[in-house]
Amino acid sequence: MMFTTLGRYFFRRYAVTTFWFLTGIFALIFIIDFSELSNRMSQLPRYSVAGALLMTTFRIPMILQQTVPFVALFAGMAALISLNRRYELVVTRAAGISVWQFLQPFVIGALLFGILTVIALNPIAAWGTKQAEALEAEWGSSSSAHSAISIPWLRQIYGNDDTIIGARSVQDEGRTLVNVTVLHFDPLGTIVSRQDAATAKLEDGYWLLNAVTETRNGQLPRRLATAQLPTHLKPEFVQETLTKADSIQFFDLQRKIEVAKSFGFPTNGMETQFHSMLSLPLLLVAMTLIAASVSLKFSRFNQSRPVILGGILSGFVLYVVTVLVKAFGSSGIVPPFVAAWLPVVVAMALGSTILLHEEDG
Repeated sequence: MMFTTLGRYFFRRYAVTTFWFLTGIFALIFIIDFSELSNRMSQLPRYSVAGALLMTTFRIPMILQQTVPFVALFAGMAALISLNRRYELVVTRAAGISVWQFLQPFVIGALLFGILTVIALNPIAAWGTKQAEALEAEWGSSSSAHSAISIPWLRQIYGNDDTIIGARSVQDEGRTLVNVTVLHFDPLGTIVSRQDAATAKLEDGYWLLNAVTETRNGQLPRRLATAQLPTHLKPEFVQETLTKADSIQFFDLQRKIEVAKSFGFPTNGMETQFHSMLSLPLLLVAMTLIAASVSLKFSRFNQSRPVILGGILSGFVLYVVTVLVKAFGSSGIVPPFVAAWLPVVVAMALGSTILLHEEDG
């Protein structure tokens, strides 16, 4: 079916519909994100409209990646409903072609869409997120809650110096910290000094602090251009501690998992992300089957609104369950493989069962 004239026609209709949905969502996200970004950062000292447009462009791929399952669902529904309204599916059925045959182009299109998302959109999204964070830090932002990696406090012991390091945001995969606070403790656990720095860059054997304000008990604050904080921490260790799983591009996940295991870190989050990206093409296929189950009888039965609403609700529930189970996998409650693949398998089985019941009795 896929290589016939009709199959190519259906595939082209699905591809064009998907393209226009992506274009519309891209434009909508761009407008909303640019407006939100301008309101939030317009007071920063180095803010500019051109810079805001550039940052929005960097941020869009990551946001767009989150909408891919819904794009597959709506594109499948729109393409099938359009074919039904023109009675093209009626003619196809009359020619003796079953639903399983004429759905092949849509299923293959969804599968290719998922593969392109994994191998092309995901690396661009990871790179764009890093560039956006670097640009925001360069503007002098004191709060990166919307774009920065969630940062735990790092604790290091170097000789008799027990130190805790915290920051607002991370750049360069954990090698550079922005808006840094360093607390120094004595052997009894009492804070003896505090250092606040604009940035801290991990060099070979020390942190290089820039624009430092040092405060000690009973003394006036002292300002320093730079200061060095000795450390035994390695860049790989810091990266694995601070890097969030969904900010790592797909092709680096396997290597990151091996490095994290070598340091004894839990890898549930990265393994769940890895399997989630692997299962994404099949998740889009499941969305397409759900779209088909609520769209094929649109013209023959006057049930457009409830049926379409049911399809949207089913897709939304599937997405929420997928995200929820993924969170369970990242926290270690559910094995990562099960957390990523179980919702996809169940959704595909459910969509196939509904189609079998409606089309084949």
